[in-house]
Amino acid sequence: MLPILYSDEFLKHNTGYGHPEKAHRLTAIVQALRAAPWASQLDWQVPPALAQRDPLPWVEQVHDQSYIRAVEQLAQRGGGAIDPDTVVSPQTYDVALLAVNAWIQGVDQVLDRQGPAFVLARPPGHHALPRQGMGFCIFSNVAIAATYALSRPDVNRVAIFDWDVHHGNGTQAVVETHPDMFYCSIHQFPHYPGTGQACETGPYNNILNLPLPAESGMEDYDPLLRHRVLPFLRQAQPDILILSAGYDANREDPLAQMNLSPADFGVFTDLCLSLTPKLLLGLEGGYEASSLAQSVVETLARCL
Repeated sequence: MLPILYSDEFLKHNTGYGHPEKAHRLTAIVQALRAAPWASQLDWQVPPALAQRDPLPWVEQVHDQSYIRAVEQLAQRGGGAIDPDTVVSPQTYDVALLAVNAWIQGVDQVLDRQGPAFVLARPPGHHALPRQGMGFCIFSNVAIAATYALSRPDVNRVAIFDWDVHHGNGTQAVVETHPDMFYCSIHQFPHYPGTGQACETGPYNNILNLPLPAESGMEDYDPLLRHRVLPFLRQAQPDILILSAGYDANREDPLAQMNLSPADFGVFTDLCLSLTPKLLLGLEGGYEASSLAQSVVETLARCL
């Protein structure tokens, strides 16, 4: 059985009419997964409620307390905008904390089962900086999950592979300060948020950025995956590999200009599984519902 960490509570983060990061992203994926021929092999799990597991100590290890409090207060006032792209609604603070719990629970599932798990949560996280949310992201889910993983006695090193079409500047900002974390990103460049140049390697040389031009397809991704990403991740020797699984490099996606197909993400997943079965995948971007849902199906089919 493949654990899927999901709650309908994630639908309550209301970004407003016309915003691309909307609840329908999750409902489209849920519908596609429930219709998959192997749906009976999915173990749907609700992440621990905030009263059961308080994620704040882990959030505070990554984010400044003044920023966390500002998000909470903005939600309590009825919501508003952190920046032109990043919206807080009355439910957002609690939903974002529940998403952190889903990622933490995912770490436990992967390490306890010695097999993959998938976090189907929102809001996404890889753009969230320690003192600032941006790019639809509130809290840095992946970086928090990596921090939590390192607290376990069975984890000494954590690697993160980010295949979202946008560079995970928030994740990198955290990882580059930790010599036991490793971050690799393959992304469209130049593109939002403007970071992720190949020269950004971090003081511990634990960052690998692989920028690609617009209109790149699998023929461009494949050699980088095999000859740059895999050697980097293999050398890291991680006890868990965490994937920022964004699907906005699909050719149908409205927020980027790449040429991948849903099936290509199945190849990505196979390559990661060739390194380790201890694979935590979690949703980041992807804003065209049909290609997003099919990409997740292709990804999880390889994990069964």
